Amino acid sequence: MRKGIFTTLIVLITAFSFAACERITSSSSTNSTNSSAMSDSDLQRMVKTKLDSDPAVKAADLSVSANAGRNEVELSGTVDSEALRTRAVELAKTAHAGLMVTDRIDVKAREMTRAQYSDEDARKERAKAQTDKETVGNSIDDAWIHAKIVGKLIANSRTPERKINVDVVNSVVTLRGSVETPDQKAEAERVARSTDGVKKVDNLLKVERSKTKS
Repeated sequence: MRKGIFTTLIVLITAFSFAACERITSSSSTNSTNSSAMSDSDLQRMVKTKLDSDPAVKAADLSVSANAGRNEVELSGTVDSEALRTRAVELAKTAHAGLMVTDRIDVKAREMTRAQYSDEDARKERAKAQTDKETVGNSIDDAWIHAKIVGKLIANSRTPERKINVDVVNSVVTLRGSVETPDQKAEAERVARSTDGVKKVDNLLKVERSKTKS
């Protein structure tokens, strides 16, 4: 009889210990899951840290909206070049594995005032224009005007800037190249005419509609 009682006690103690172990394991697993869960603010902070690692991107002070549950972020704000926008998106993607980045960043070229524009700025602008087979006069005014018009055309979604050549000589602007619609031609001319310092605009753009495959 005594042996039977001892056996029963051992079985009960074993069962109790196993149940207790299971509760501890389950609790530990739950705590681990909770501690590894990431909030929206956590993901936002991680992305901001990555963006701030690049001085130029940090200076743009882009906004970050995060959805940790979907592992997605949205970037918005304004930068002064396409290269900077691409850099910001690439940095954000490295913040977390598999992160999806929605790009809402606007590109708006930074304009210098005439007083800020230097001989060195003009030299660089002429070199860039020459690479693009464009003509810029020898004055700082011509280089300054060229930089502003090109920047505006790049930022304007209504004009195919890459197809438009901009020549500036003695503050006279000549637009060359091809566009797909009369509206694009008119918009490019409007941009040039509305630029400070421009005396005259010769619009030589040709309207050539793209051929669609049948």
